Amino acid sequence: MDLPYLFQGENPMSHTNLILDLENAGAVKFGNFVLKSGKVSPFYFDLRDIVSKPDIFQRMVDLLIEKVRDMEFDVVTGIPYTALPYAAVVAQRLGKPLIYCRKEEKSYGLGGSIVGSYRKGDRCLVIDDLITTGESKIETAEAFEAAGLVVKDFVVFIDRSLKAKEVLGSRGYRLHSLVNLEEILTTLLSHGKITTQQAEQARTFTRNLEAGNTDTRVKNPFADKLTELMYRKQTNLILSLDATNKADFFRILEAAASEIAMVKVHVDILEDFDPTFPVRLSALAEEEDFYILSDRKFADIGNTARMQYRGGIYRIADWADAVTVHLISGEDILKGLFGDAEGRSTGSAFLLARMSSRNNLINEGYTRKVIEIGRQYPAWVAGYIGHGESLEDLKRFREKLPEGQLLLMPGVQLRKGKDELGQQYMTVEDAVAGGADGIIVGRGIYGAPDPASSAKIYREKSWQAMEKYRAPRQVPTTIATIA
Repeated sequence: MDLPYLFQGENPMSHTNLILDLENAGAVKFGNFVLKSGKVSPFYFDLRDIVSKPDIFQRMVDLLIEKVRDMEFDVVTGIPYTALPYAAVVAQRLGKPLIYCRKEEKSYGLGGSIVGSYRKGDRCLVIDDLITTGESKIETAEAFEAAGLVVKDFVVFIDRSLKAKEVLGSRGYRLHSLVNLEEILTTLLSHGKITTQQAEQARTFTRNLEAGNTDTRVKNPFADKLTELMYRKQTNLILSLDATNKADFFRILEAAASEIAMVKVHVDILEDFDPTFPVRLSALAEEEDFYILSDRKFADIGNTARMQYRGGIYRIADWADAVTVHLISGEDILKGLFGDAEGRSTGSAFLLARMSSRNNLINEGYTRKVIEIGRQYPAWVAGYIGHGESLEDLKRFREKLPEGQLLLMPGVQLRKGKDELGQQYMTVEDAVAGGADGIIVGRGIYGAPDPASSAKIYREKSWQAMEKYRAPRQVPTTIATIA
């Protein structure tokens, strides 16, 4: 197929003109932008609207075809939604089948997440708009591989990374790009489209991102206080105490109190709750040096959640150091819970980002949105509740979380397994190795014949894992002064 001379690969002006056209179309932006990974970037590439600019779209398709012409593949896919139109045209012009993976799996009709015809063993070429860390590309490859496809090659318009090629290469994938970040910065700078300062900010951010030391730490007072307690007491154990009466609750808690950093409470399952319960609980927490997490899982609209938190018979706001929150109703629930409409701003949340129960309905898109909102409200969000299906899955999840916010992980036991109601368990060591800051243990302690001994075992194993997998931490002395 003959392409216009302007877009032959040997012509250096092809990339220059493409970059300038993209900048002119508003696809290249400078400012402060939250990436999918949760990092705040000083620049952003947005190619979504290019589908509405036929001339640029056609030229980008031509460049794609020139790039992939000699590759070996049986089917073509584009990662929804930006890359899908390009993939469709590339597939049509090369006479290859198009398939794609739905962002949301259907629960009706034939169901399934992959649209299009393919055979197991088919080699799938993956097209996307850009790459930052390589993390989401690996997730995509794993989804197609789970369906029996073979993924070897990724083609992106823009490589905004320094090491994504090496990251994908370490997993057996090849990365191909039309242009990279340095080409874009150099071109825009030489044509007066950006300043030297903007170019250097972009380079510095990218270098720091690859090195893992971007200055993106968020600040939450309770996360700092809990971290300080963990290192002072040398425990990251959180006891999920699901007792249904006060006698059992305090018998178990008093036995395990010296081993825990926090107790997680479902106050609404207590059959004999009365106003003395939070008083006694708070006194014990102060005496034994642990915090209280109310696992209320607030999920209603902001005003209702506020009444549930601050009123009713439980008055959770008066005694819980933190609460758990679902964001299914949107970010306004945080304003309802912790806003200062009554002249105060108090409390912290751990957001439900993932669940450990089998077949739960939380998907990757929802998890990403939860993390994005959590980053936007650092004063109120201390961290996240989340689980991993495997050690590698947990590590990838942890890498998405903002530094300074914590990951508390449920579904932790001494051995892997699952129960009859679909709860899935990971080992203590894998949980900590995967990035959990705190491990949540319930039946492994309160269901044991000797809760005190069991709590001690969990604490020792989890702290040994902390010392093994985490660098020694010097806790800032100012943390201890936070009221």
